[in-house]
Amino acid sequence: MTDLDLIDRKIVAELMRDATMPISQIADKVGLSQTPCWKRIQKLEAAGVLTGRVALANPDKLGLGLTVFVGIEVPDHSPEWREAFGRAVDGIPEIMEVYRMAGELDYLLRVSVSDMSAFDTLYKRLTDALPIKNVTSHFAMERMKFTTAYPVDTRNR
Repeated sequence: MTDLDLIDRKIVAELMRDATMPISQIADKVGLSQTPCWKRIQKLEAAGVLTGRVALANPDKLGLGLTVFVGIEVPDHSPEWREAFGRAVDGIPEIMEVYRMAGELDYLLRVSVSDMSAFDTLYKRLTDALPIKNVTSHFAMERMKFTTAYPVDTRNR
């Protein structure tokens, strides 16, 4: 379901902006009544366009104010190594995102920890879990922009 019509795109945009919005408000914003709006939301969920609804939290208020982007180069690209790596990163909740990359890095991780000591513990846990060729860490000094909402085109085409 990649061909979303304008109403579907507006529904998705509204839910990404605020998933707590009542159906009645979403319906008003997209020009539908409540029942057809709810049915479209259900279809978007069933099609995998909408994959979940979450509350966003401030990492500083949770004591997780240090964000680290970790680049990993690996010595082995076998399926066994990838599976072991997947298990290792799944077992470390401070690793928020993992991307397999093209280019110089093999993997890029976004990590949220309380401080440098917590990152050092995570680093040791990760590097003790399996062989890694190189690890490069970049420490964020300030989060200047953050969003979880994709830039959905809500204009009439």
